[in-house]
Amino acid sequence: MKVALLQLDPTVGDFTGNRGRIESAYRRAVEAGADLVVTAELALCGYPPLDLLRRPAFIEGQERSLTDLAGSIGETPLVVGALRADPTAHPGLRNSAFLLGGGAIRGFHDKRLLPTYDVFDEARYFAPGSTSTVWEIAGERVGVAICEEIWDPGGQRYGIDPIADLGGRVDLLLAPSASPFHAGKQARRIELFTRQAERLGAPLLVTNQVGANDDIVFDGGSLVLSGGPMGVGVHTELSRFREEVAVVDLRAVPSPPEGEPNRIEEIASAVVLGIEGYFRKSRLGSAWVGLSGGIDSAVVATLAVDALGADRVRGVAMPSRYSSGESLEEAGALAAALGIDFQVIEIEGAHAALREGIEAGTGEPPSGLADENLQARIRGTILMALSNQHGGAVLATGNKSEYAVGYSTLYGDMCGALAPIGDVWKTEVYEIARSARGRGRIPPRTIERAPTAELRPDQLDTDSLPDYGRLDPVLRGYLEGESAAADLRGGPLGETETVAAIRRVIGSEYKRFQAPPILRVSPRAFGRGRRVPLARHLEP
Repeated sequence: MKVALLQLDPTVGDFTGNRGRIESAYRRAVEAGADLVVTAELALCGYPPLDLLRRPAFIEGQERSLTDLAGSIGETPLVVGALRADPTAHPGLRNSAFLLGGGAIRGFHDKRLLPTYDVFDEARYFAPGSTSTVWEIAGERVGVAICEEIWDPGGQRYGIDPIADLGGRVDLLLAPSASPFHAGKQARRIELFTRQAERLGAPLLVTNQVGANDDIVFDGGSLVLSGGPMGVGVHTELSRFREEVAVVDLRAVPSPPEGEPNRIEEIASAVVLGIEGYFRKSRLGSAWVGLSGGIDSAVVATLAVDALGADRVRGVAMPSRYSSGESLEEAGALAAALGIDFQVIEIEGAHAALREGIEAGTGEPPSGLADENLQARIRGTILMALSNQHGGAVLATGNKSEYAVGYSTLYGDMCGALAPIGDVWKTEVYEIARSARGRGRIPPRTIERAPTAELRPDQLDTDSLPDYGRLDPVLRGYLEGESAAADLRGGPLGETETVAAIRRVIGSEYKRFQAPPILRVSPRAFGRGRRVPLARHLEP
């Protein structure tokens, strides 16, 4: 049998556009000789639709689109991920896969396992299915299991094991999926799905969504795993981070994967896809980036150019009395290397006026941290004004290390529509800059300079924080590994600095709550996958 995997990039709620994308890919697959065509999970409405599922008009719009799609499908069957309204269930929706063919809906399968961990909250919206499904297609027994149904070997999490239910009953299993990206996840998928194919005793075909929806990136990498007497292993692996329509002959010689992807290139590719998807699906024009001459803004601008093109990225340098000439030179050199629009707006006048106004009203001018943050907020205001005046949106340039310890200014450098590197550790930012992505574009001096916010004379990040090479492992252990402070005190920071760093993490929760959407590239990103009370008592 030849099966086509439609690895597509849907937009949530764009029923007409998504249907057209599916129909076009379906026709190409049929022309290429496919006997069966499969989309990703909820490909017709886009994943995740979140609280749009509470709107009757949203459900009705998808139902009309499904009926129209079914009417366009010929004798070659299509399995499409879509919503199914079910007033007998609570809540009255199912996450389903529909079998279409001959101009009609021929069957459906309801997702049985509904994840509620990490970024998922499916039990809030869907009722679980109760049975596994097997269809007769082209003389083959074809089972279907939607995403999470292949992620729980042995039923350890849910007490239900769809693979065990299907073992020995199917000739192949289709798994429409919307599996979000984080660095290193593809290797985990291959390891897990290979075991599932072995248990199943039949080929396993995983069609994964690609593209970005808000803060979540889907990397594609759809997989066909061989199964049965001929052995188990990767038969076919589709592209990462881009759409692809592939017709796979299950009888053909396997084409093994190219090998483990480079972690830093994976992260950079995910950020690029995230920026592109956010701007396209939100119908935004230019991206505005404040260029400080530092590493973070340089990497954000570089990845934005890769995502949007140089003509849609606009850099703005906003020097103050504390900005060095080197910083302005580095910002200009970066803009020239990237080929982006660049302008310089001095903030000294605005800073002086605000200081005078505050002093006139209170009897004293702002000083210390208040004065430093005032400068950052002036820069944020300028960027937001430019985006209001000329269209587009601001990209925040903060990294995960800074967001973790609150080394960022609320309503200042944290303002914007999207935080592309807010889940990228500072040490990883440097790695991206040194990689092929940055080579020849990011000036070497930008990479070599000691990081500084330049908000007071001779300021360096290390005045307030440990060196990032020592800080990041501790933050990663606390935030991604869920380690207790006591377990980290023997690490690179020592006990005193470790406790101080974790206290900063705890005290900065309110800032992160107000941050722009942060593109998720790690297993534990700030945002919807991490829910921590703002008002609480918590000791390191």
